[in-house]
Amino acid sequence: METNSSESPLTSSLQKLNLVKEKPKTETIKSLKLPLGKTTVSQSLVGSRERPKCPSLVSLCIGFLGRHFEDVVGDLGEIAACFPSDTKMIMMAIARRRQLLNDDVLIALADSSWDILDISGSDISDVGLMKVGNLFKSLRAVDISRCRKITALGVSDLLSHCHSLEILRCGGCPRSDATTRRCLDMFKPKLDYIAGESWEELDSLEIANGAQSLRWLVWPNIDRDSRDSLAGECPRIILNPKPSPFGFRGVEVPNEALPDITLDGPLVKDIDPKTWSVCGVAPRPIPPIPPSLSGANELPMAERFRLAFVERDMKFAPKRAKNARQHRRRAEREWVMTSTEAKSVALASQLSKSTRNRS
Repeated sequence: METNSSESPLTSSLQKLNLVKEKPKTETIKSLKLPLGKTTVSQSLVGSRERPKCPSLVSLCIGFLGRHFEDVVGDLGEIAACFPSDTKMIMMAIARRRQLLNDDVLIALADSSWDILDISGSDISDVGLMKVGNLFKSLRAVDISRCRKITALGVSDLLSHCHSLEILRCGGCPRSDATTRRCLDMFKPKLDYIAGESWEELDSLEIANGAQSLRWLVWPNIDRDSRDSLAGECPRIILNPKPSPFGFRGVEVPNEALPDITLDGPLVKDIDPKTWSVCGVAPRPIPPIPPSLSGANELPMAERFRLAFVERDMKFAPKRAKNARQHRRRAEREWVMTSTEAKSVALASQLSKSTRNRS
């Protein structure tokens, strides 16, 4: 009996204690949320209220033109004359994705204010690049990868005009890899030895040549010899940079230099992807190259010699013109020193000056 009497006060006292903390209403509501996969009921309700961003009227108009791009190619020069530069860049990106980018489209849409140029996988050739090369003086990043019609001649012309070029993306197919391999010496800035009579006669473009501002080179299939050559002779050029929070050699890697990012991708982020997938258009497959033409021997020997001769002739053309001017000045000077007629003319001019001073 004593035991029961002693337990009853203890039991009653424990019952009066509130050992379970009363949850607030907000926590009670959270506890009622049921998981649906990785989201809760409230999250799914909030997500259902969010609507996709409505595209702008300009994006819709550009998308409509892009879907009918092949119908306006013939009059593209007149149509694009009133377009701003960013709209022309978007049209270029759509044409490239629709496999319609060629020399005529590039010439019709080219603008001098562009700072990037993505013509990868297109049908643009050296002719198109040379016709618009003088416009692209402010280009900062260029992508010529998988361009089978661009040779070393077109790359040389591009580098001679784009003095602000920092990022170059190349390679991607055997023919483009061979072209890049032949252009390796153009990527290395160097000084030329020029004999002159005075510093005033020298031009800065004649003293230095090559890609003077090139810093990032994206070449996925670079061979070991080319890699060692660039690393030894021009360590400033960084090959195939990778994203890193700490940068590369203390320098932040630009997004345009990352191989996994499309150069013109940000331009078409507001354009409907159905624009370049109309009528089931698929990327054009690259035809296989015969084994006899693959690698460094992809072109016939005669064509390789012709391209090398044209490249060498263009390289030494300014020097030949300068030497011709020097020879002409020296010939005139020798004529004045040796010809009696020239001496008589010089003495007569001096005599006339002296008589005028006396009078």
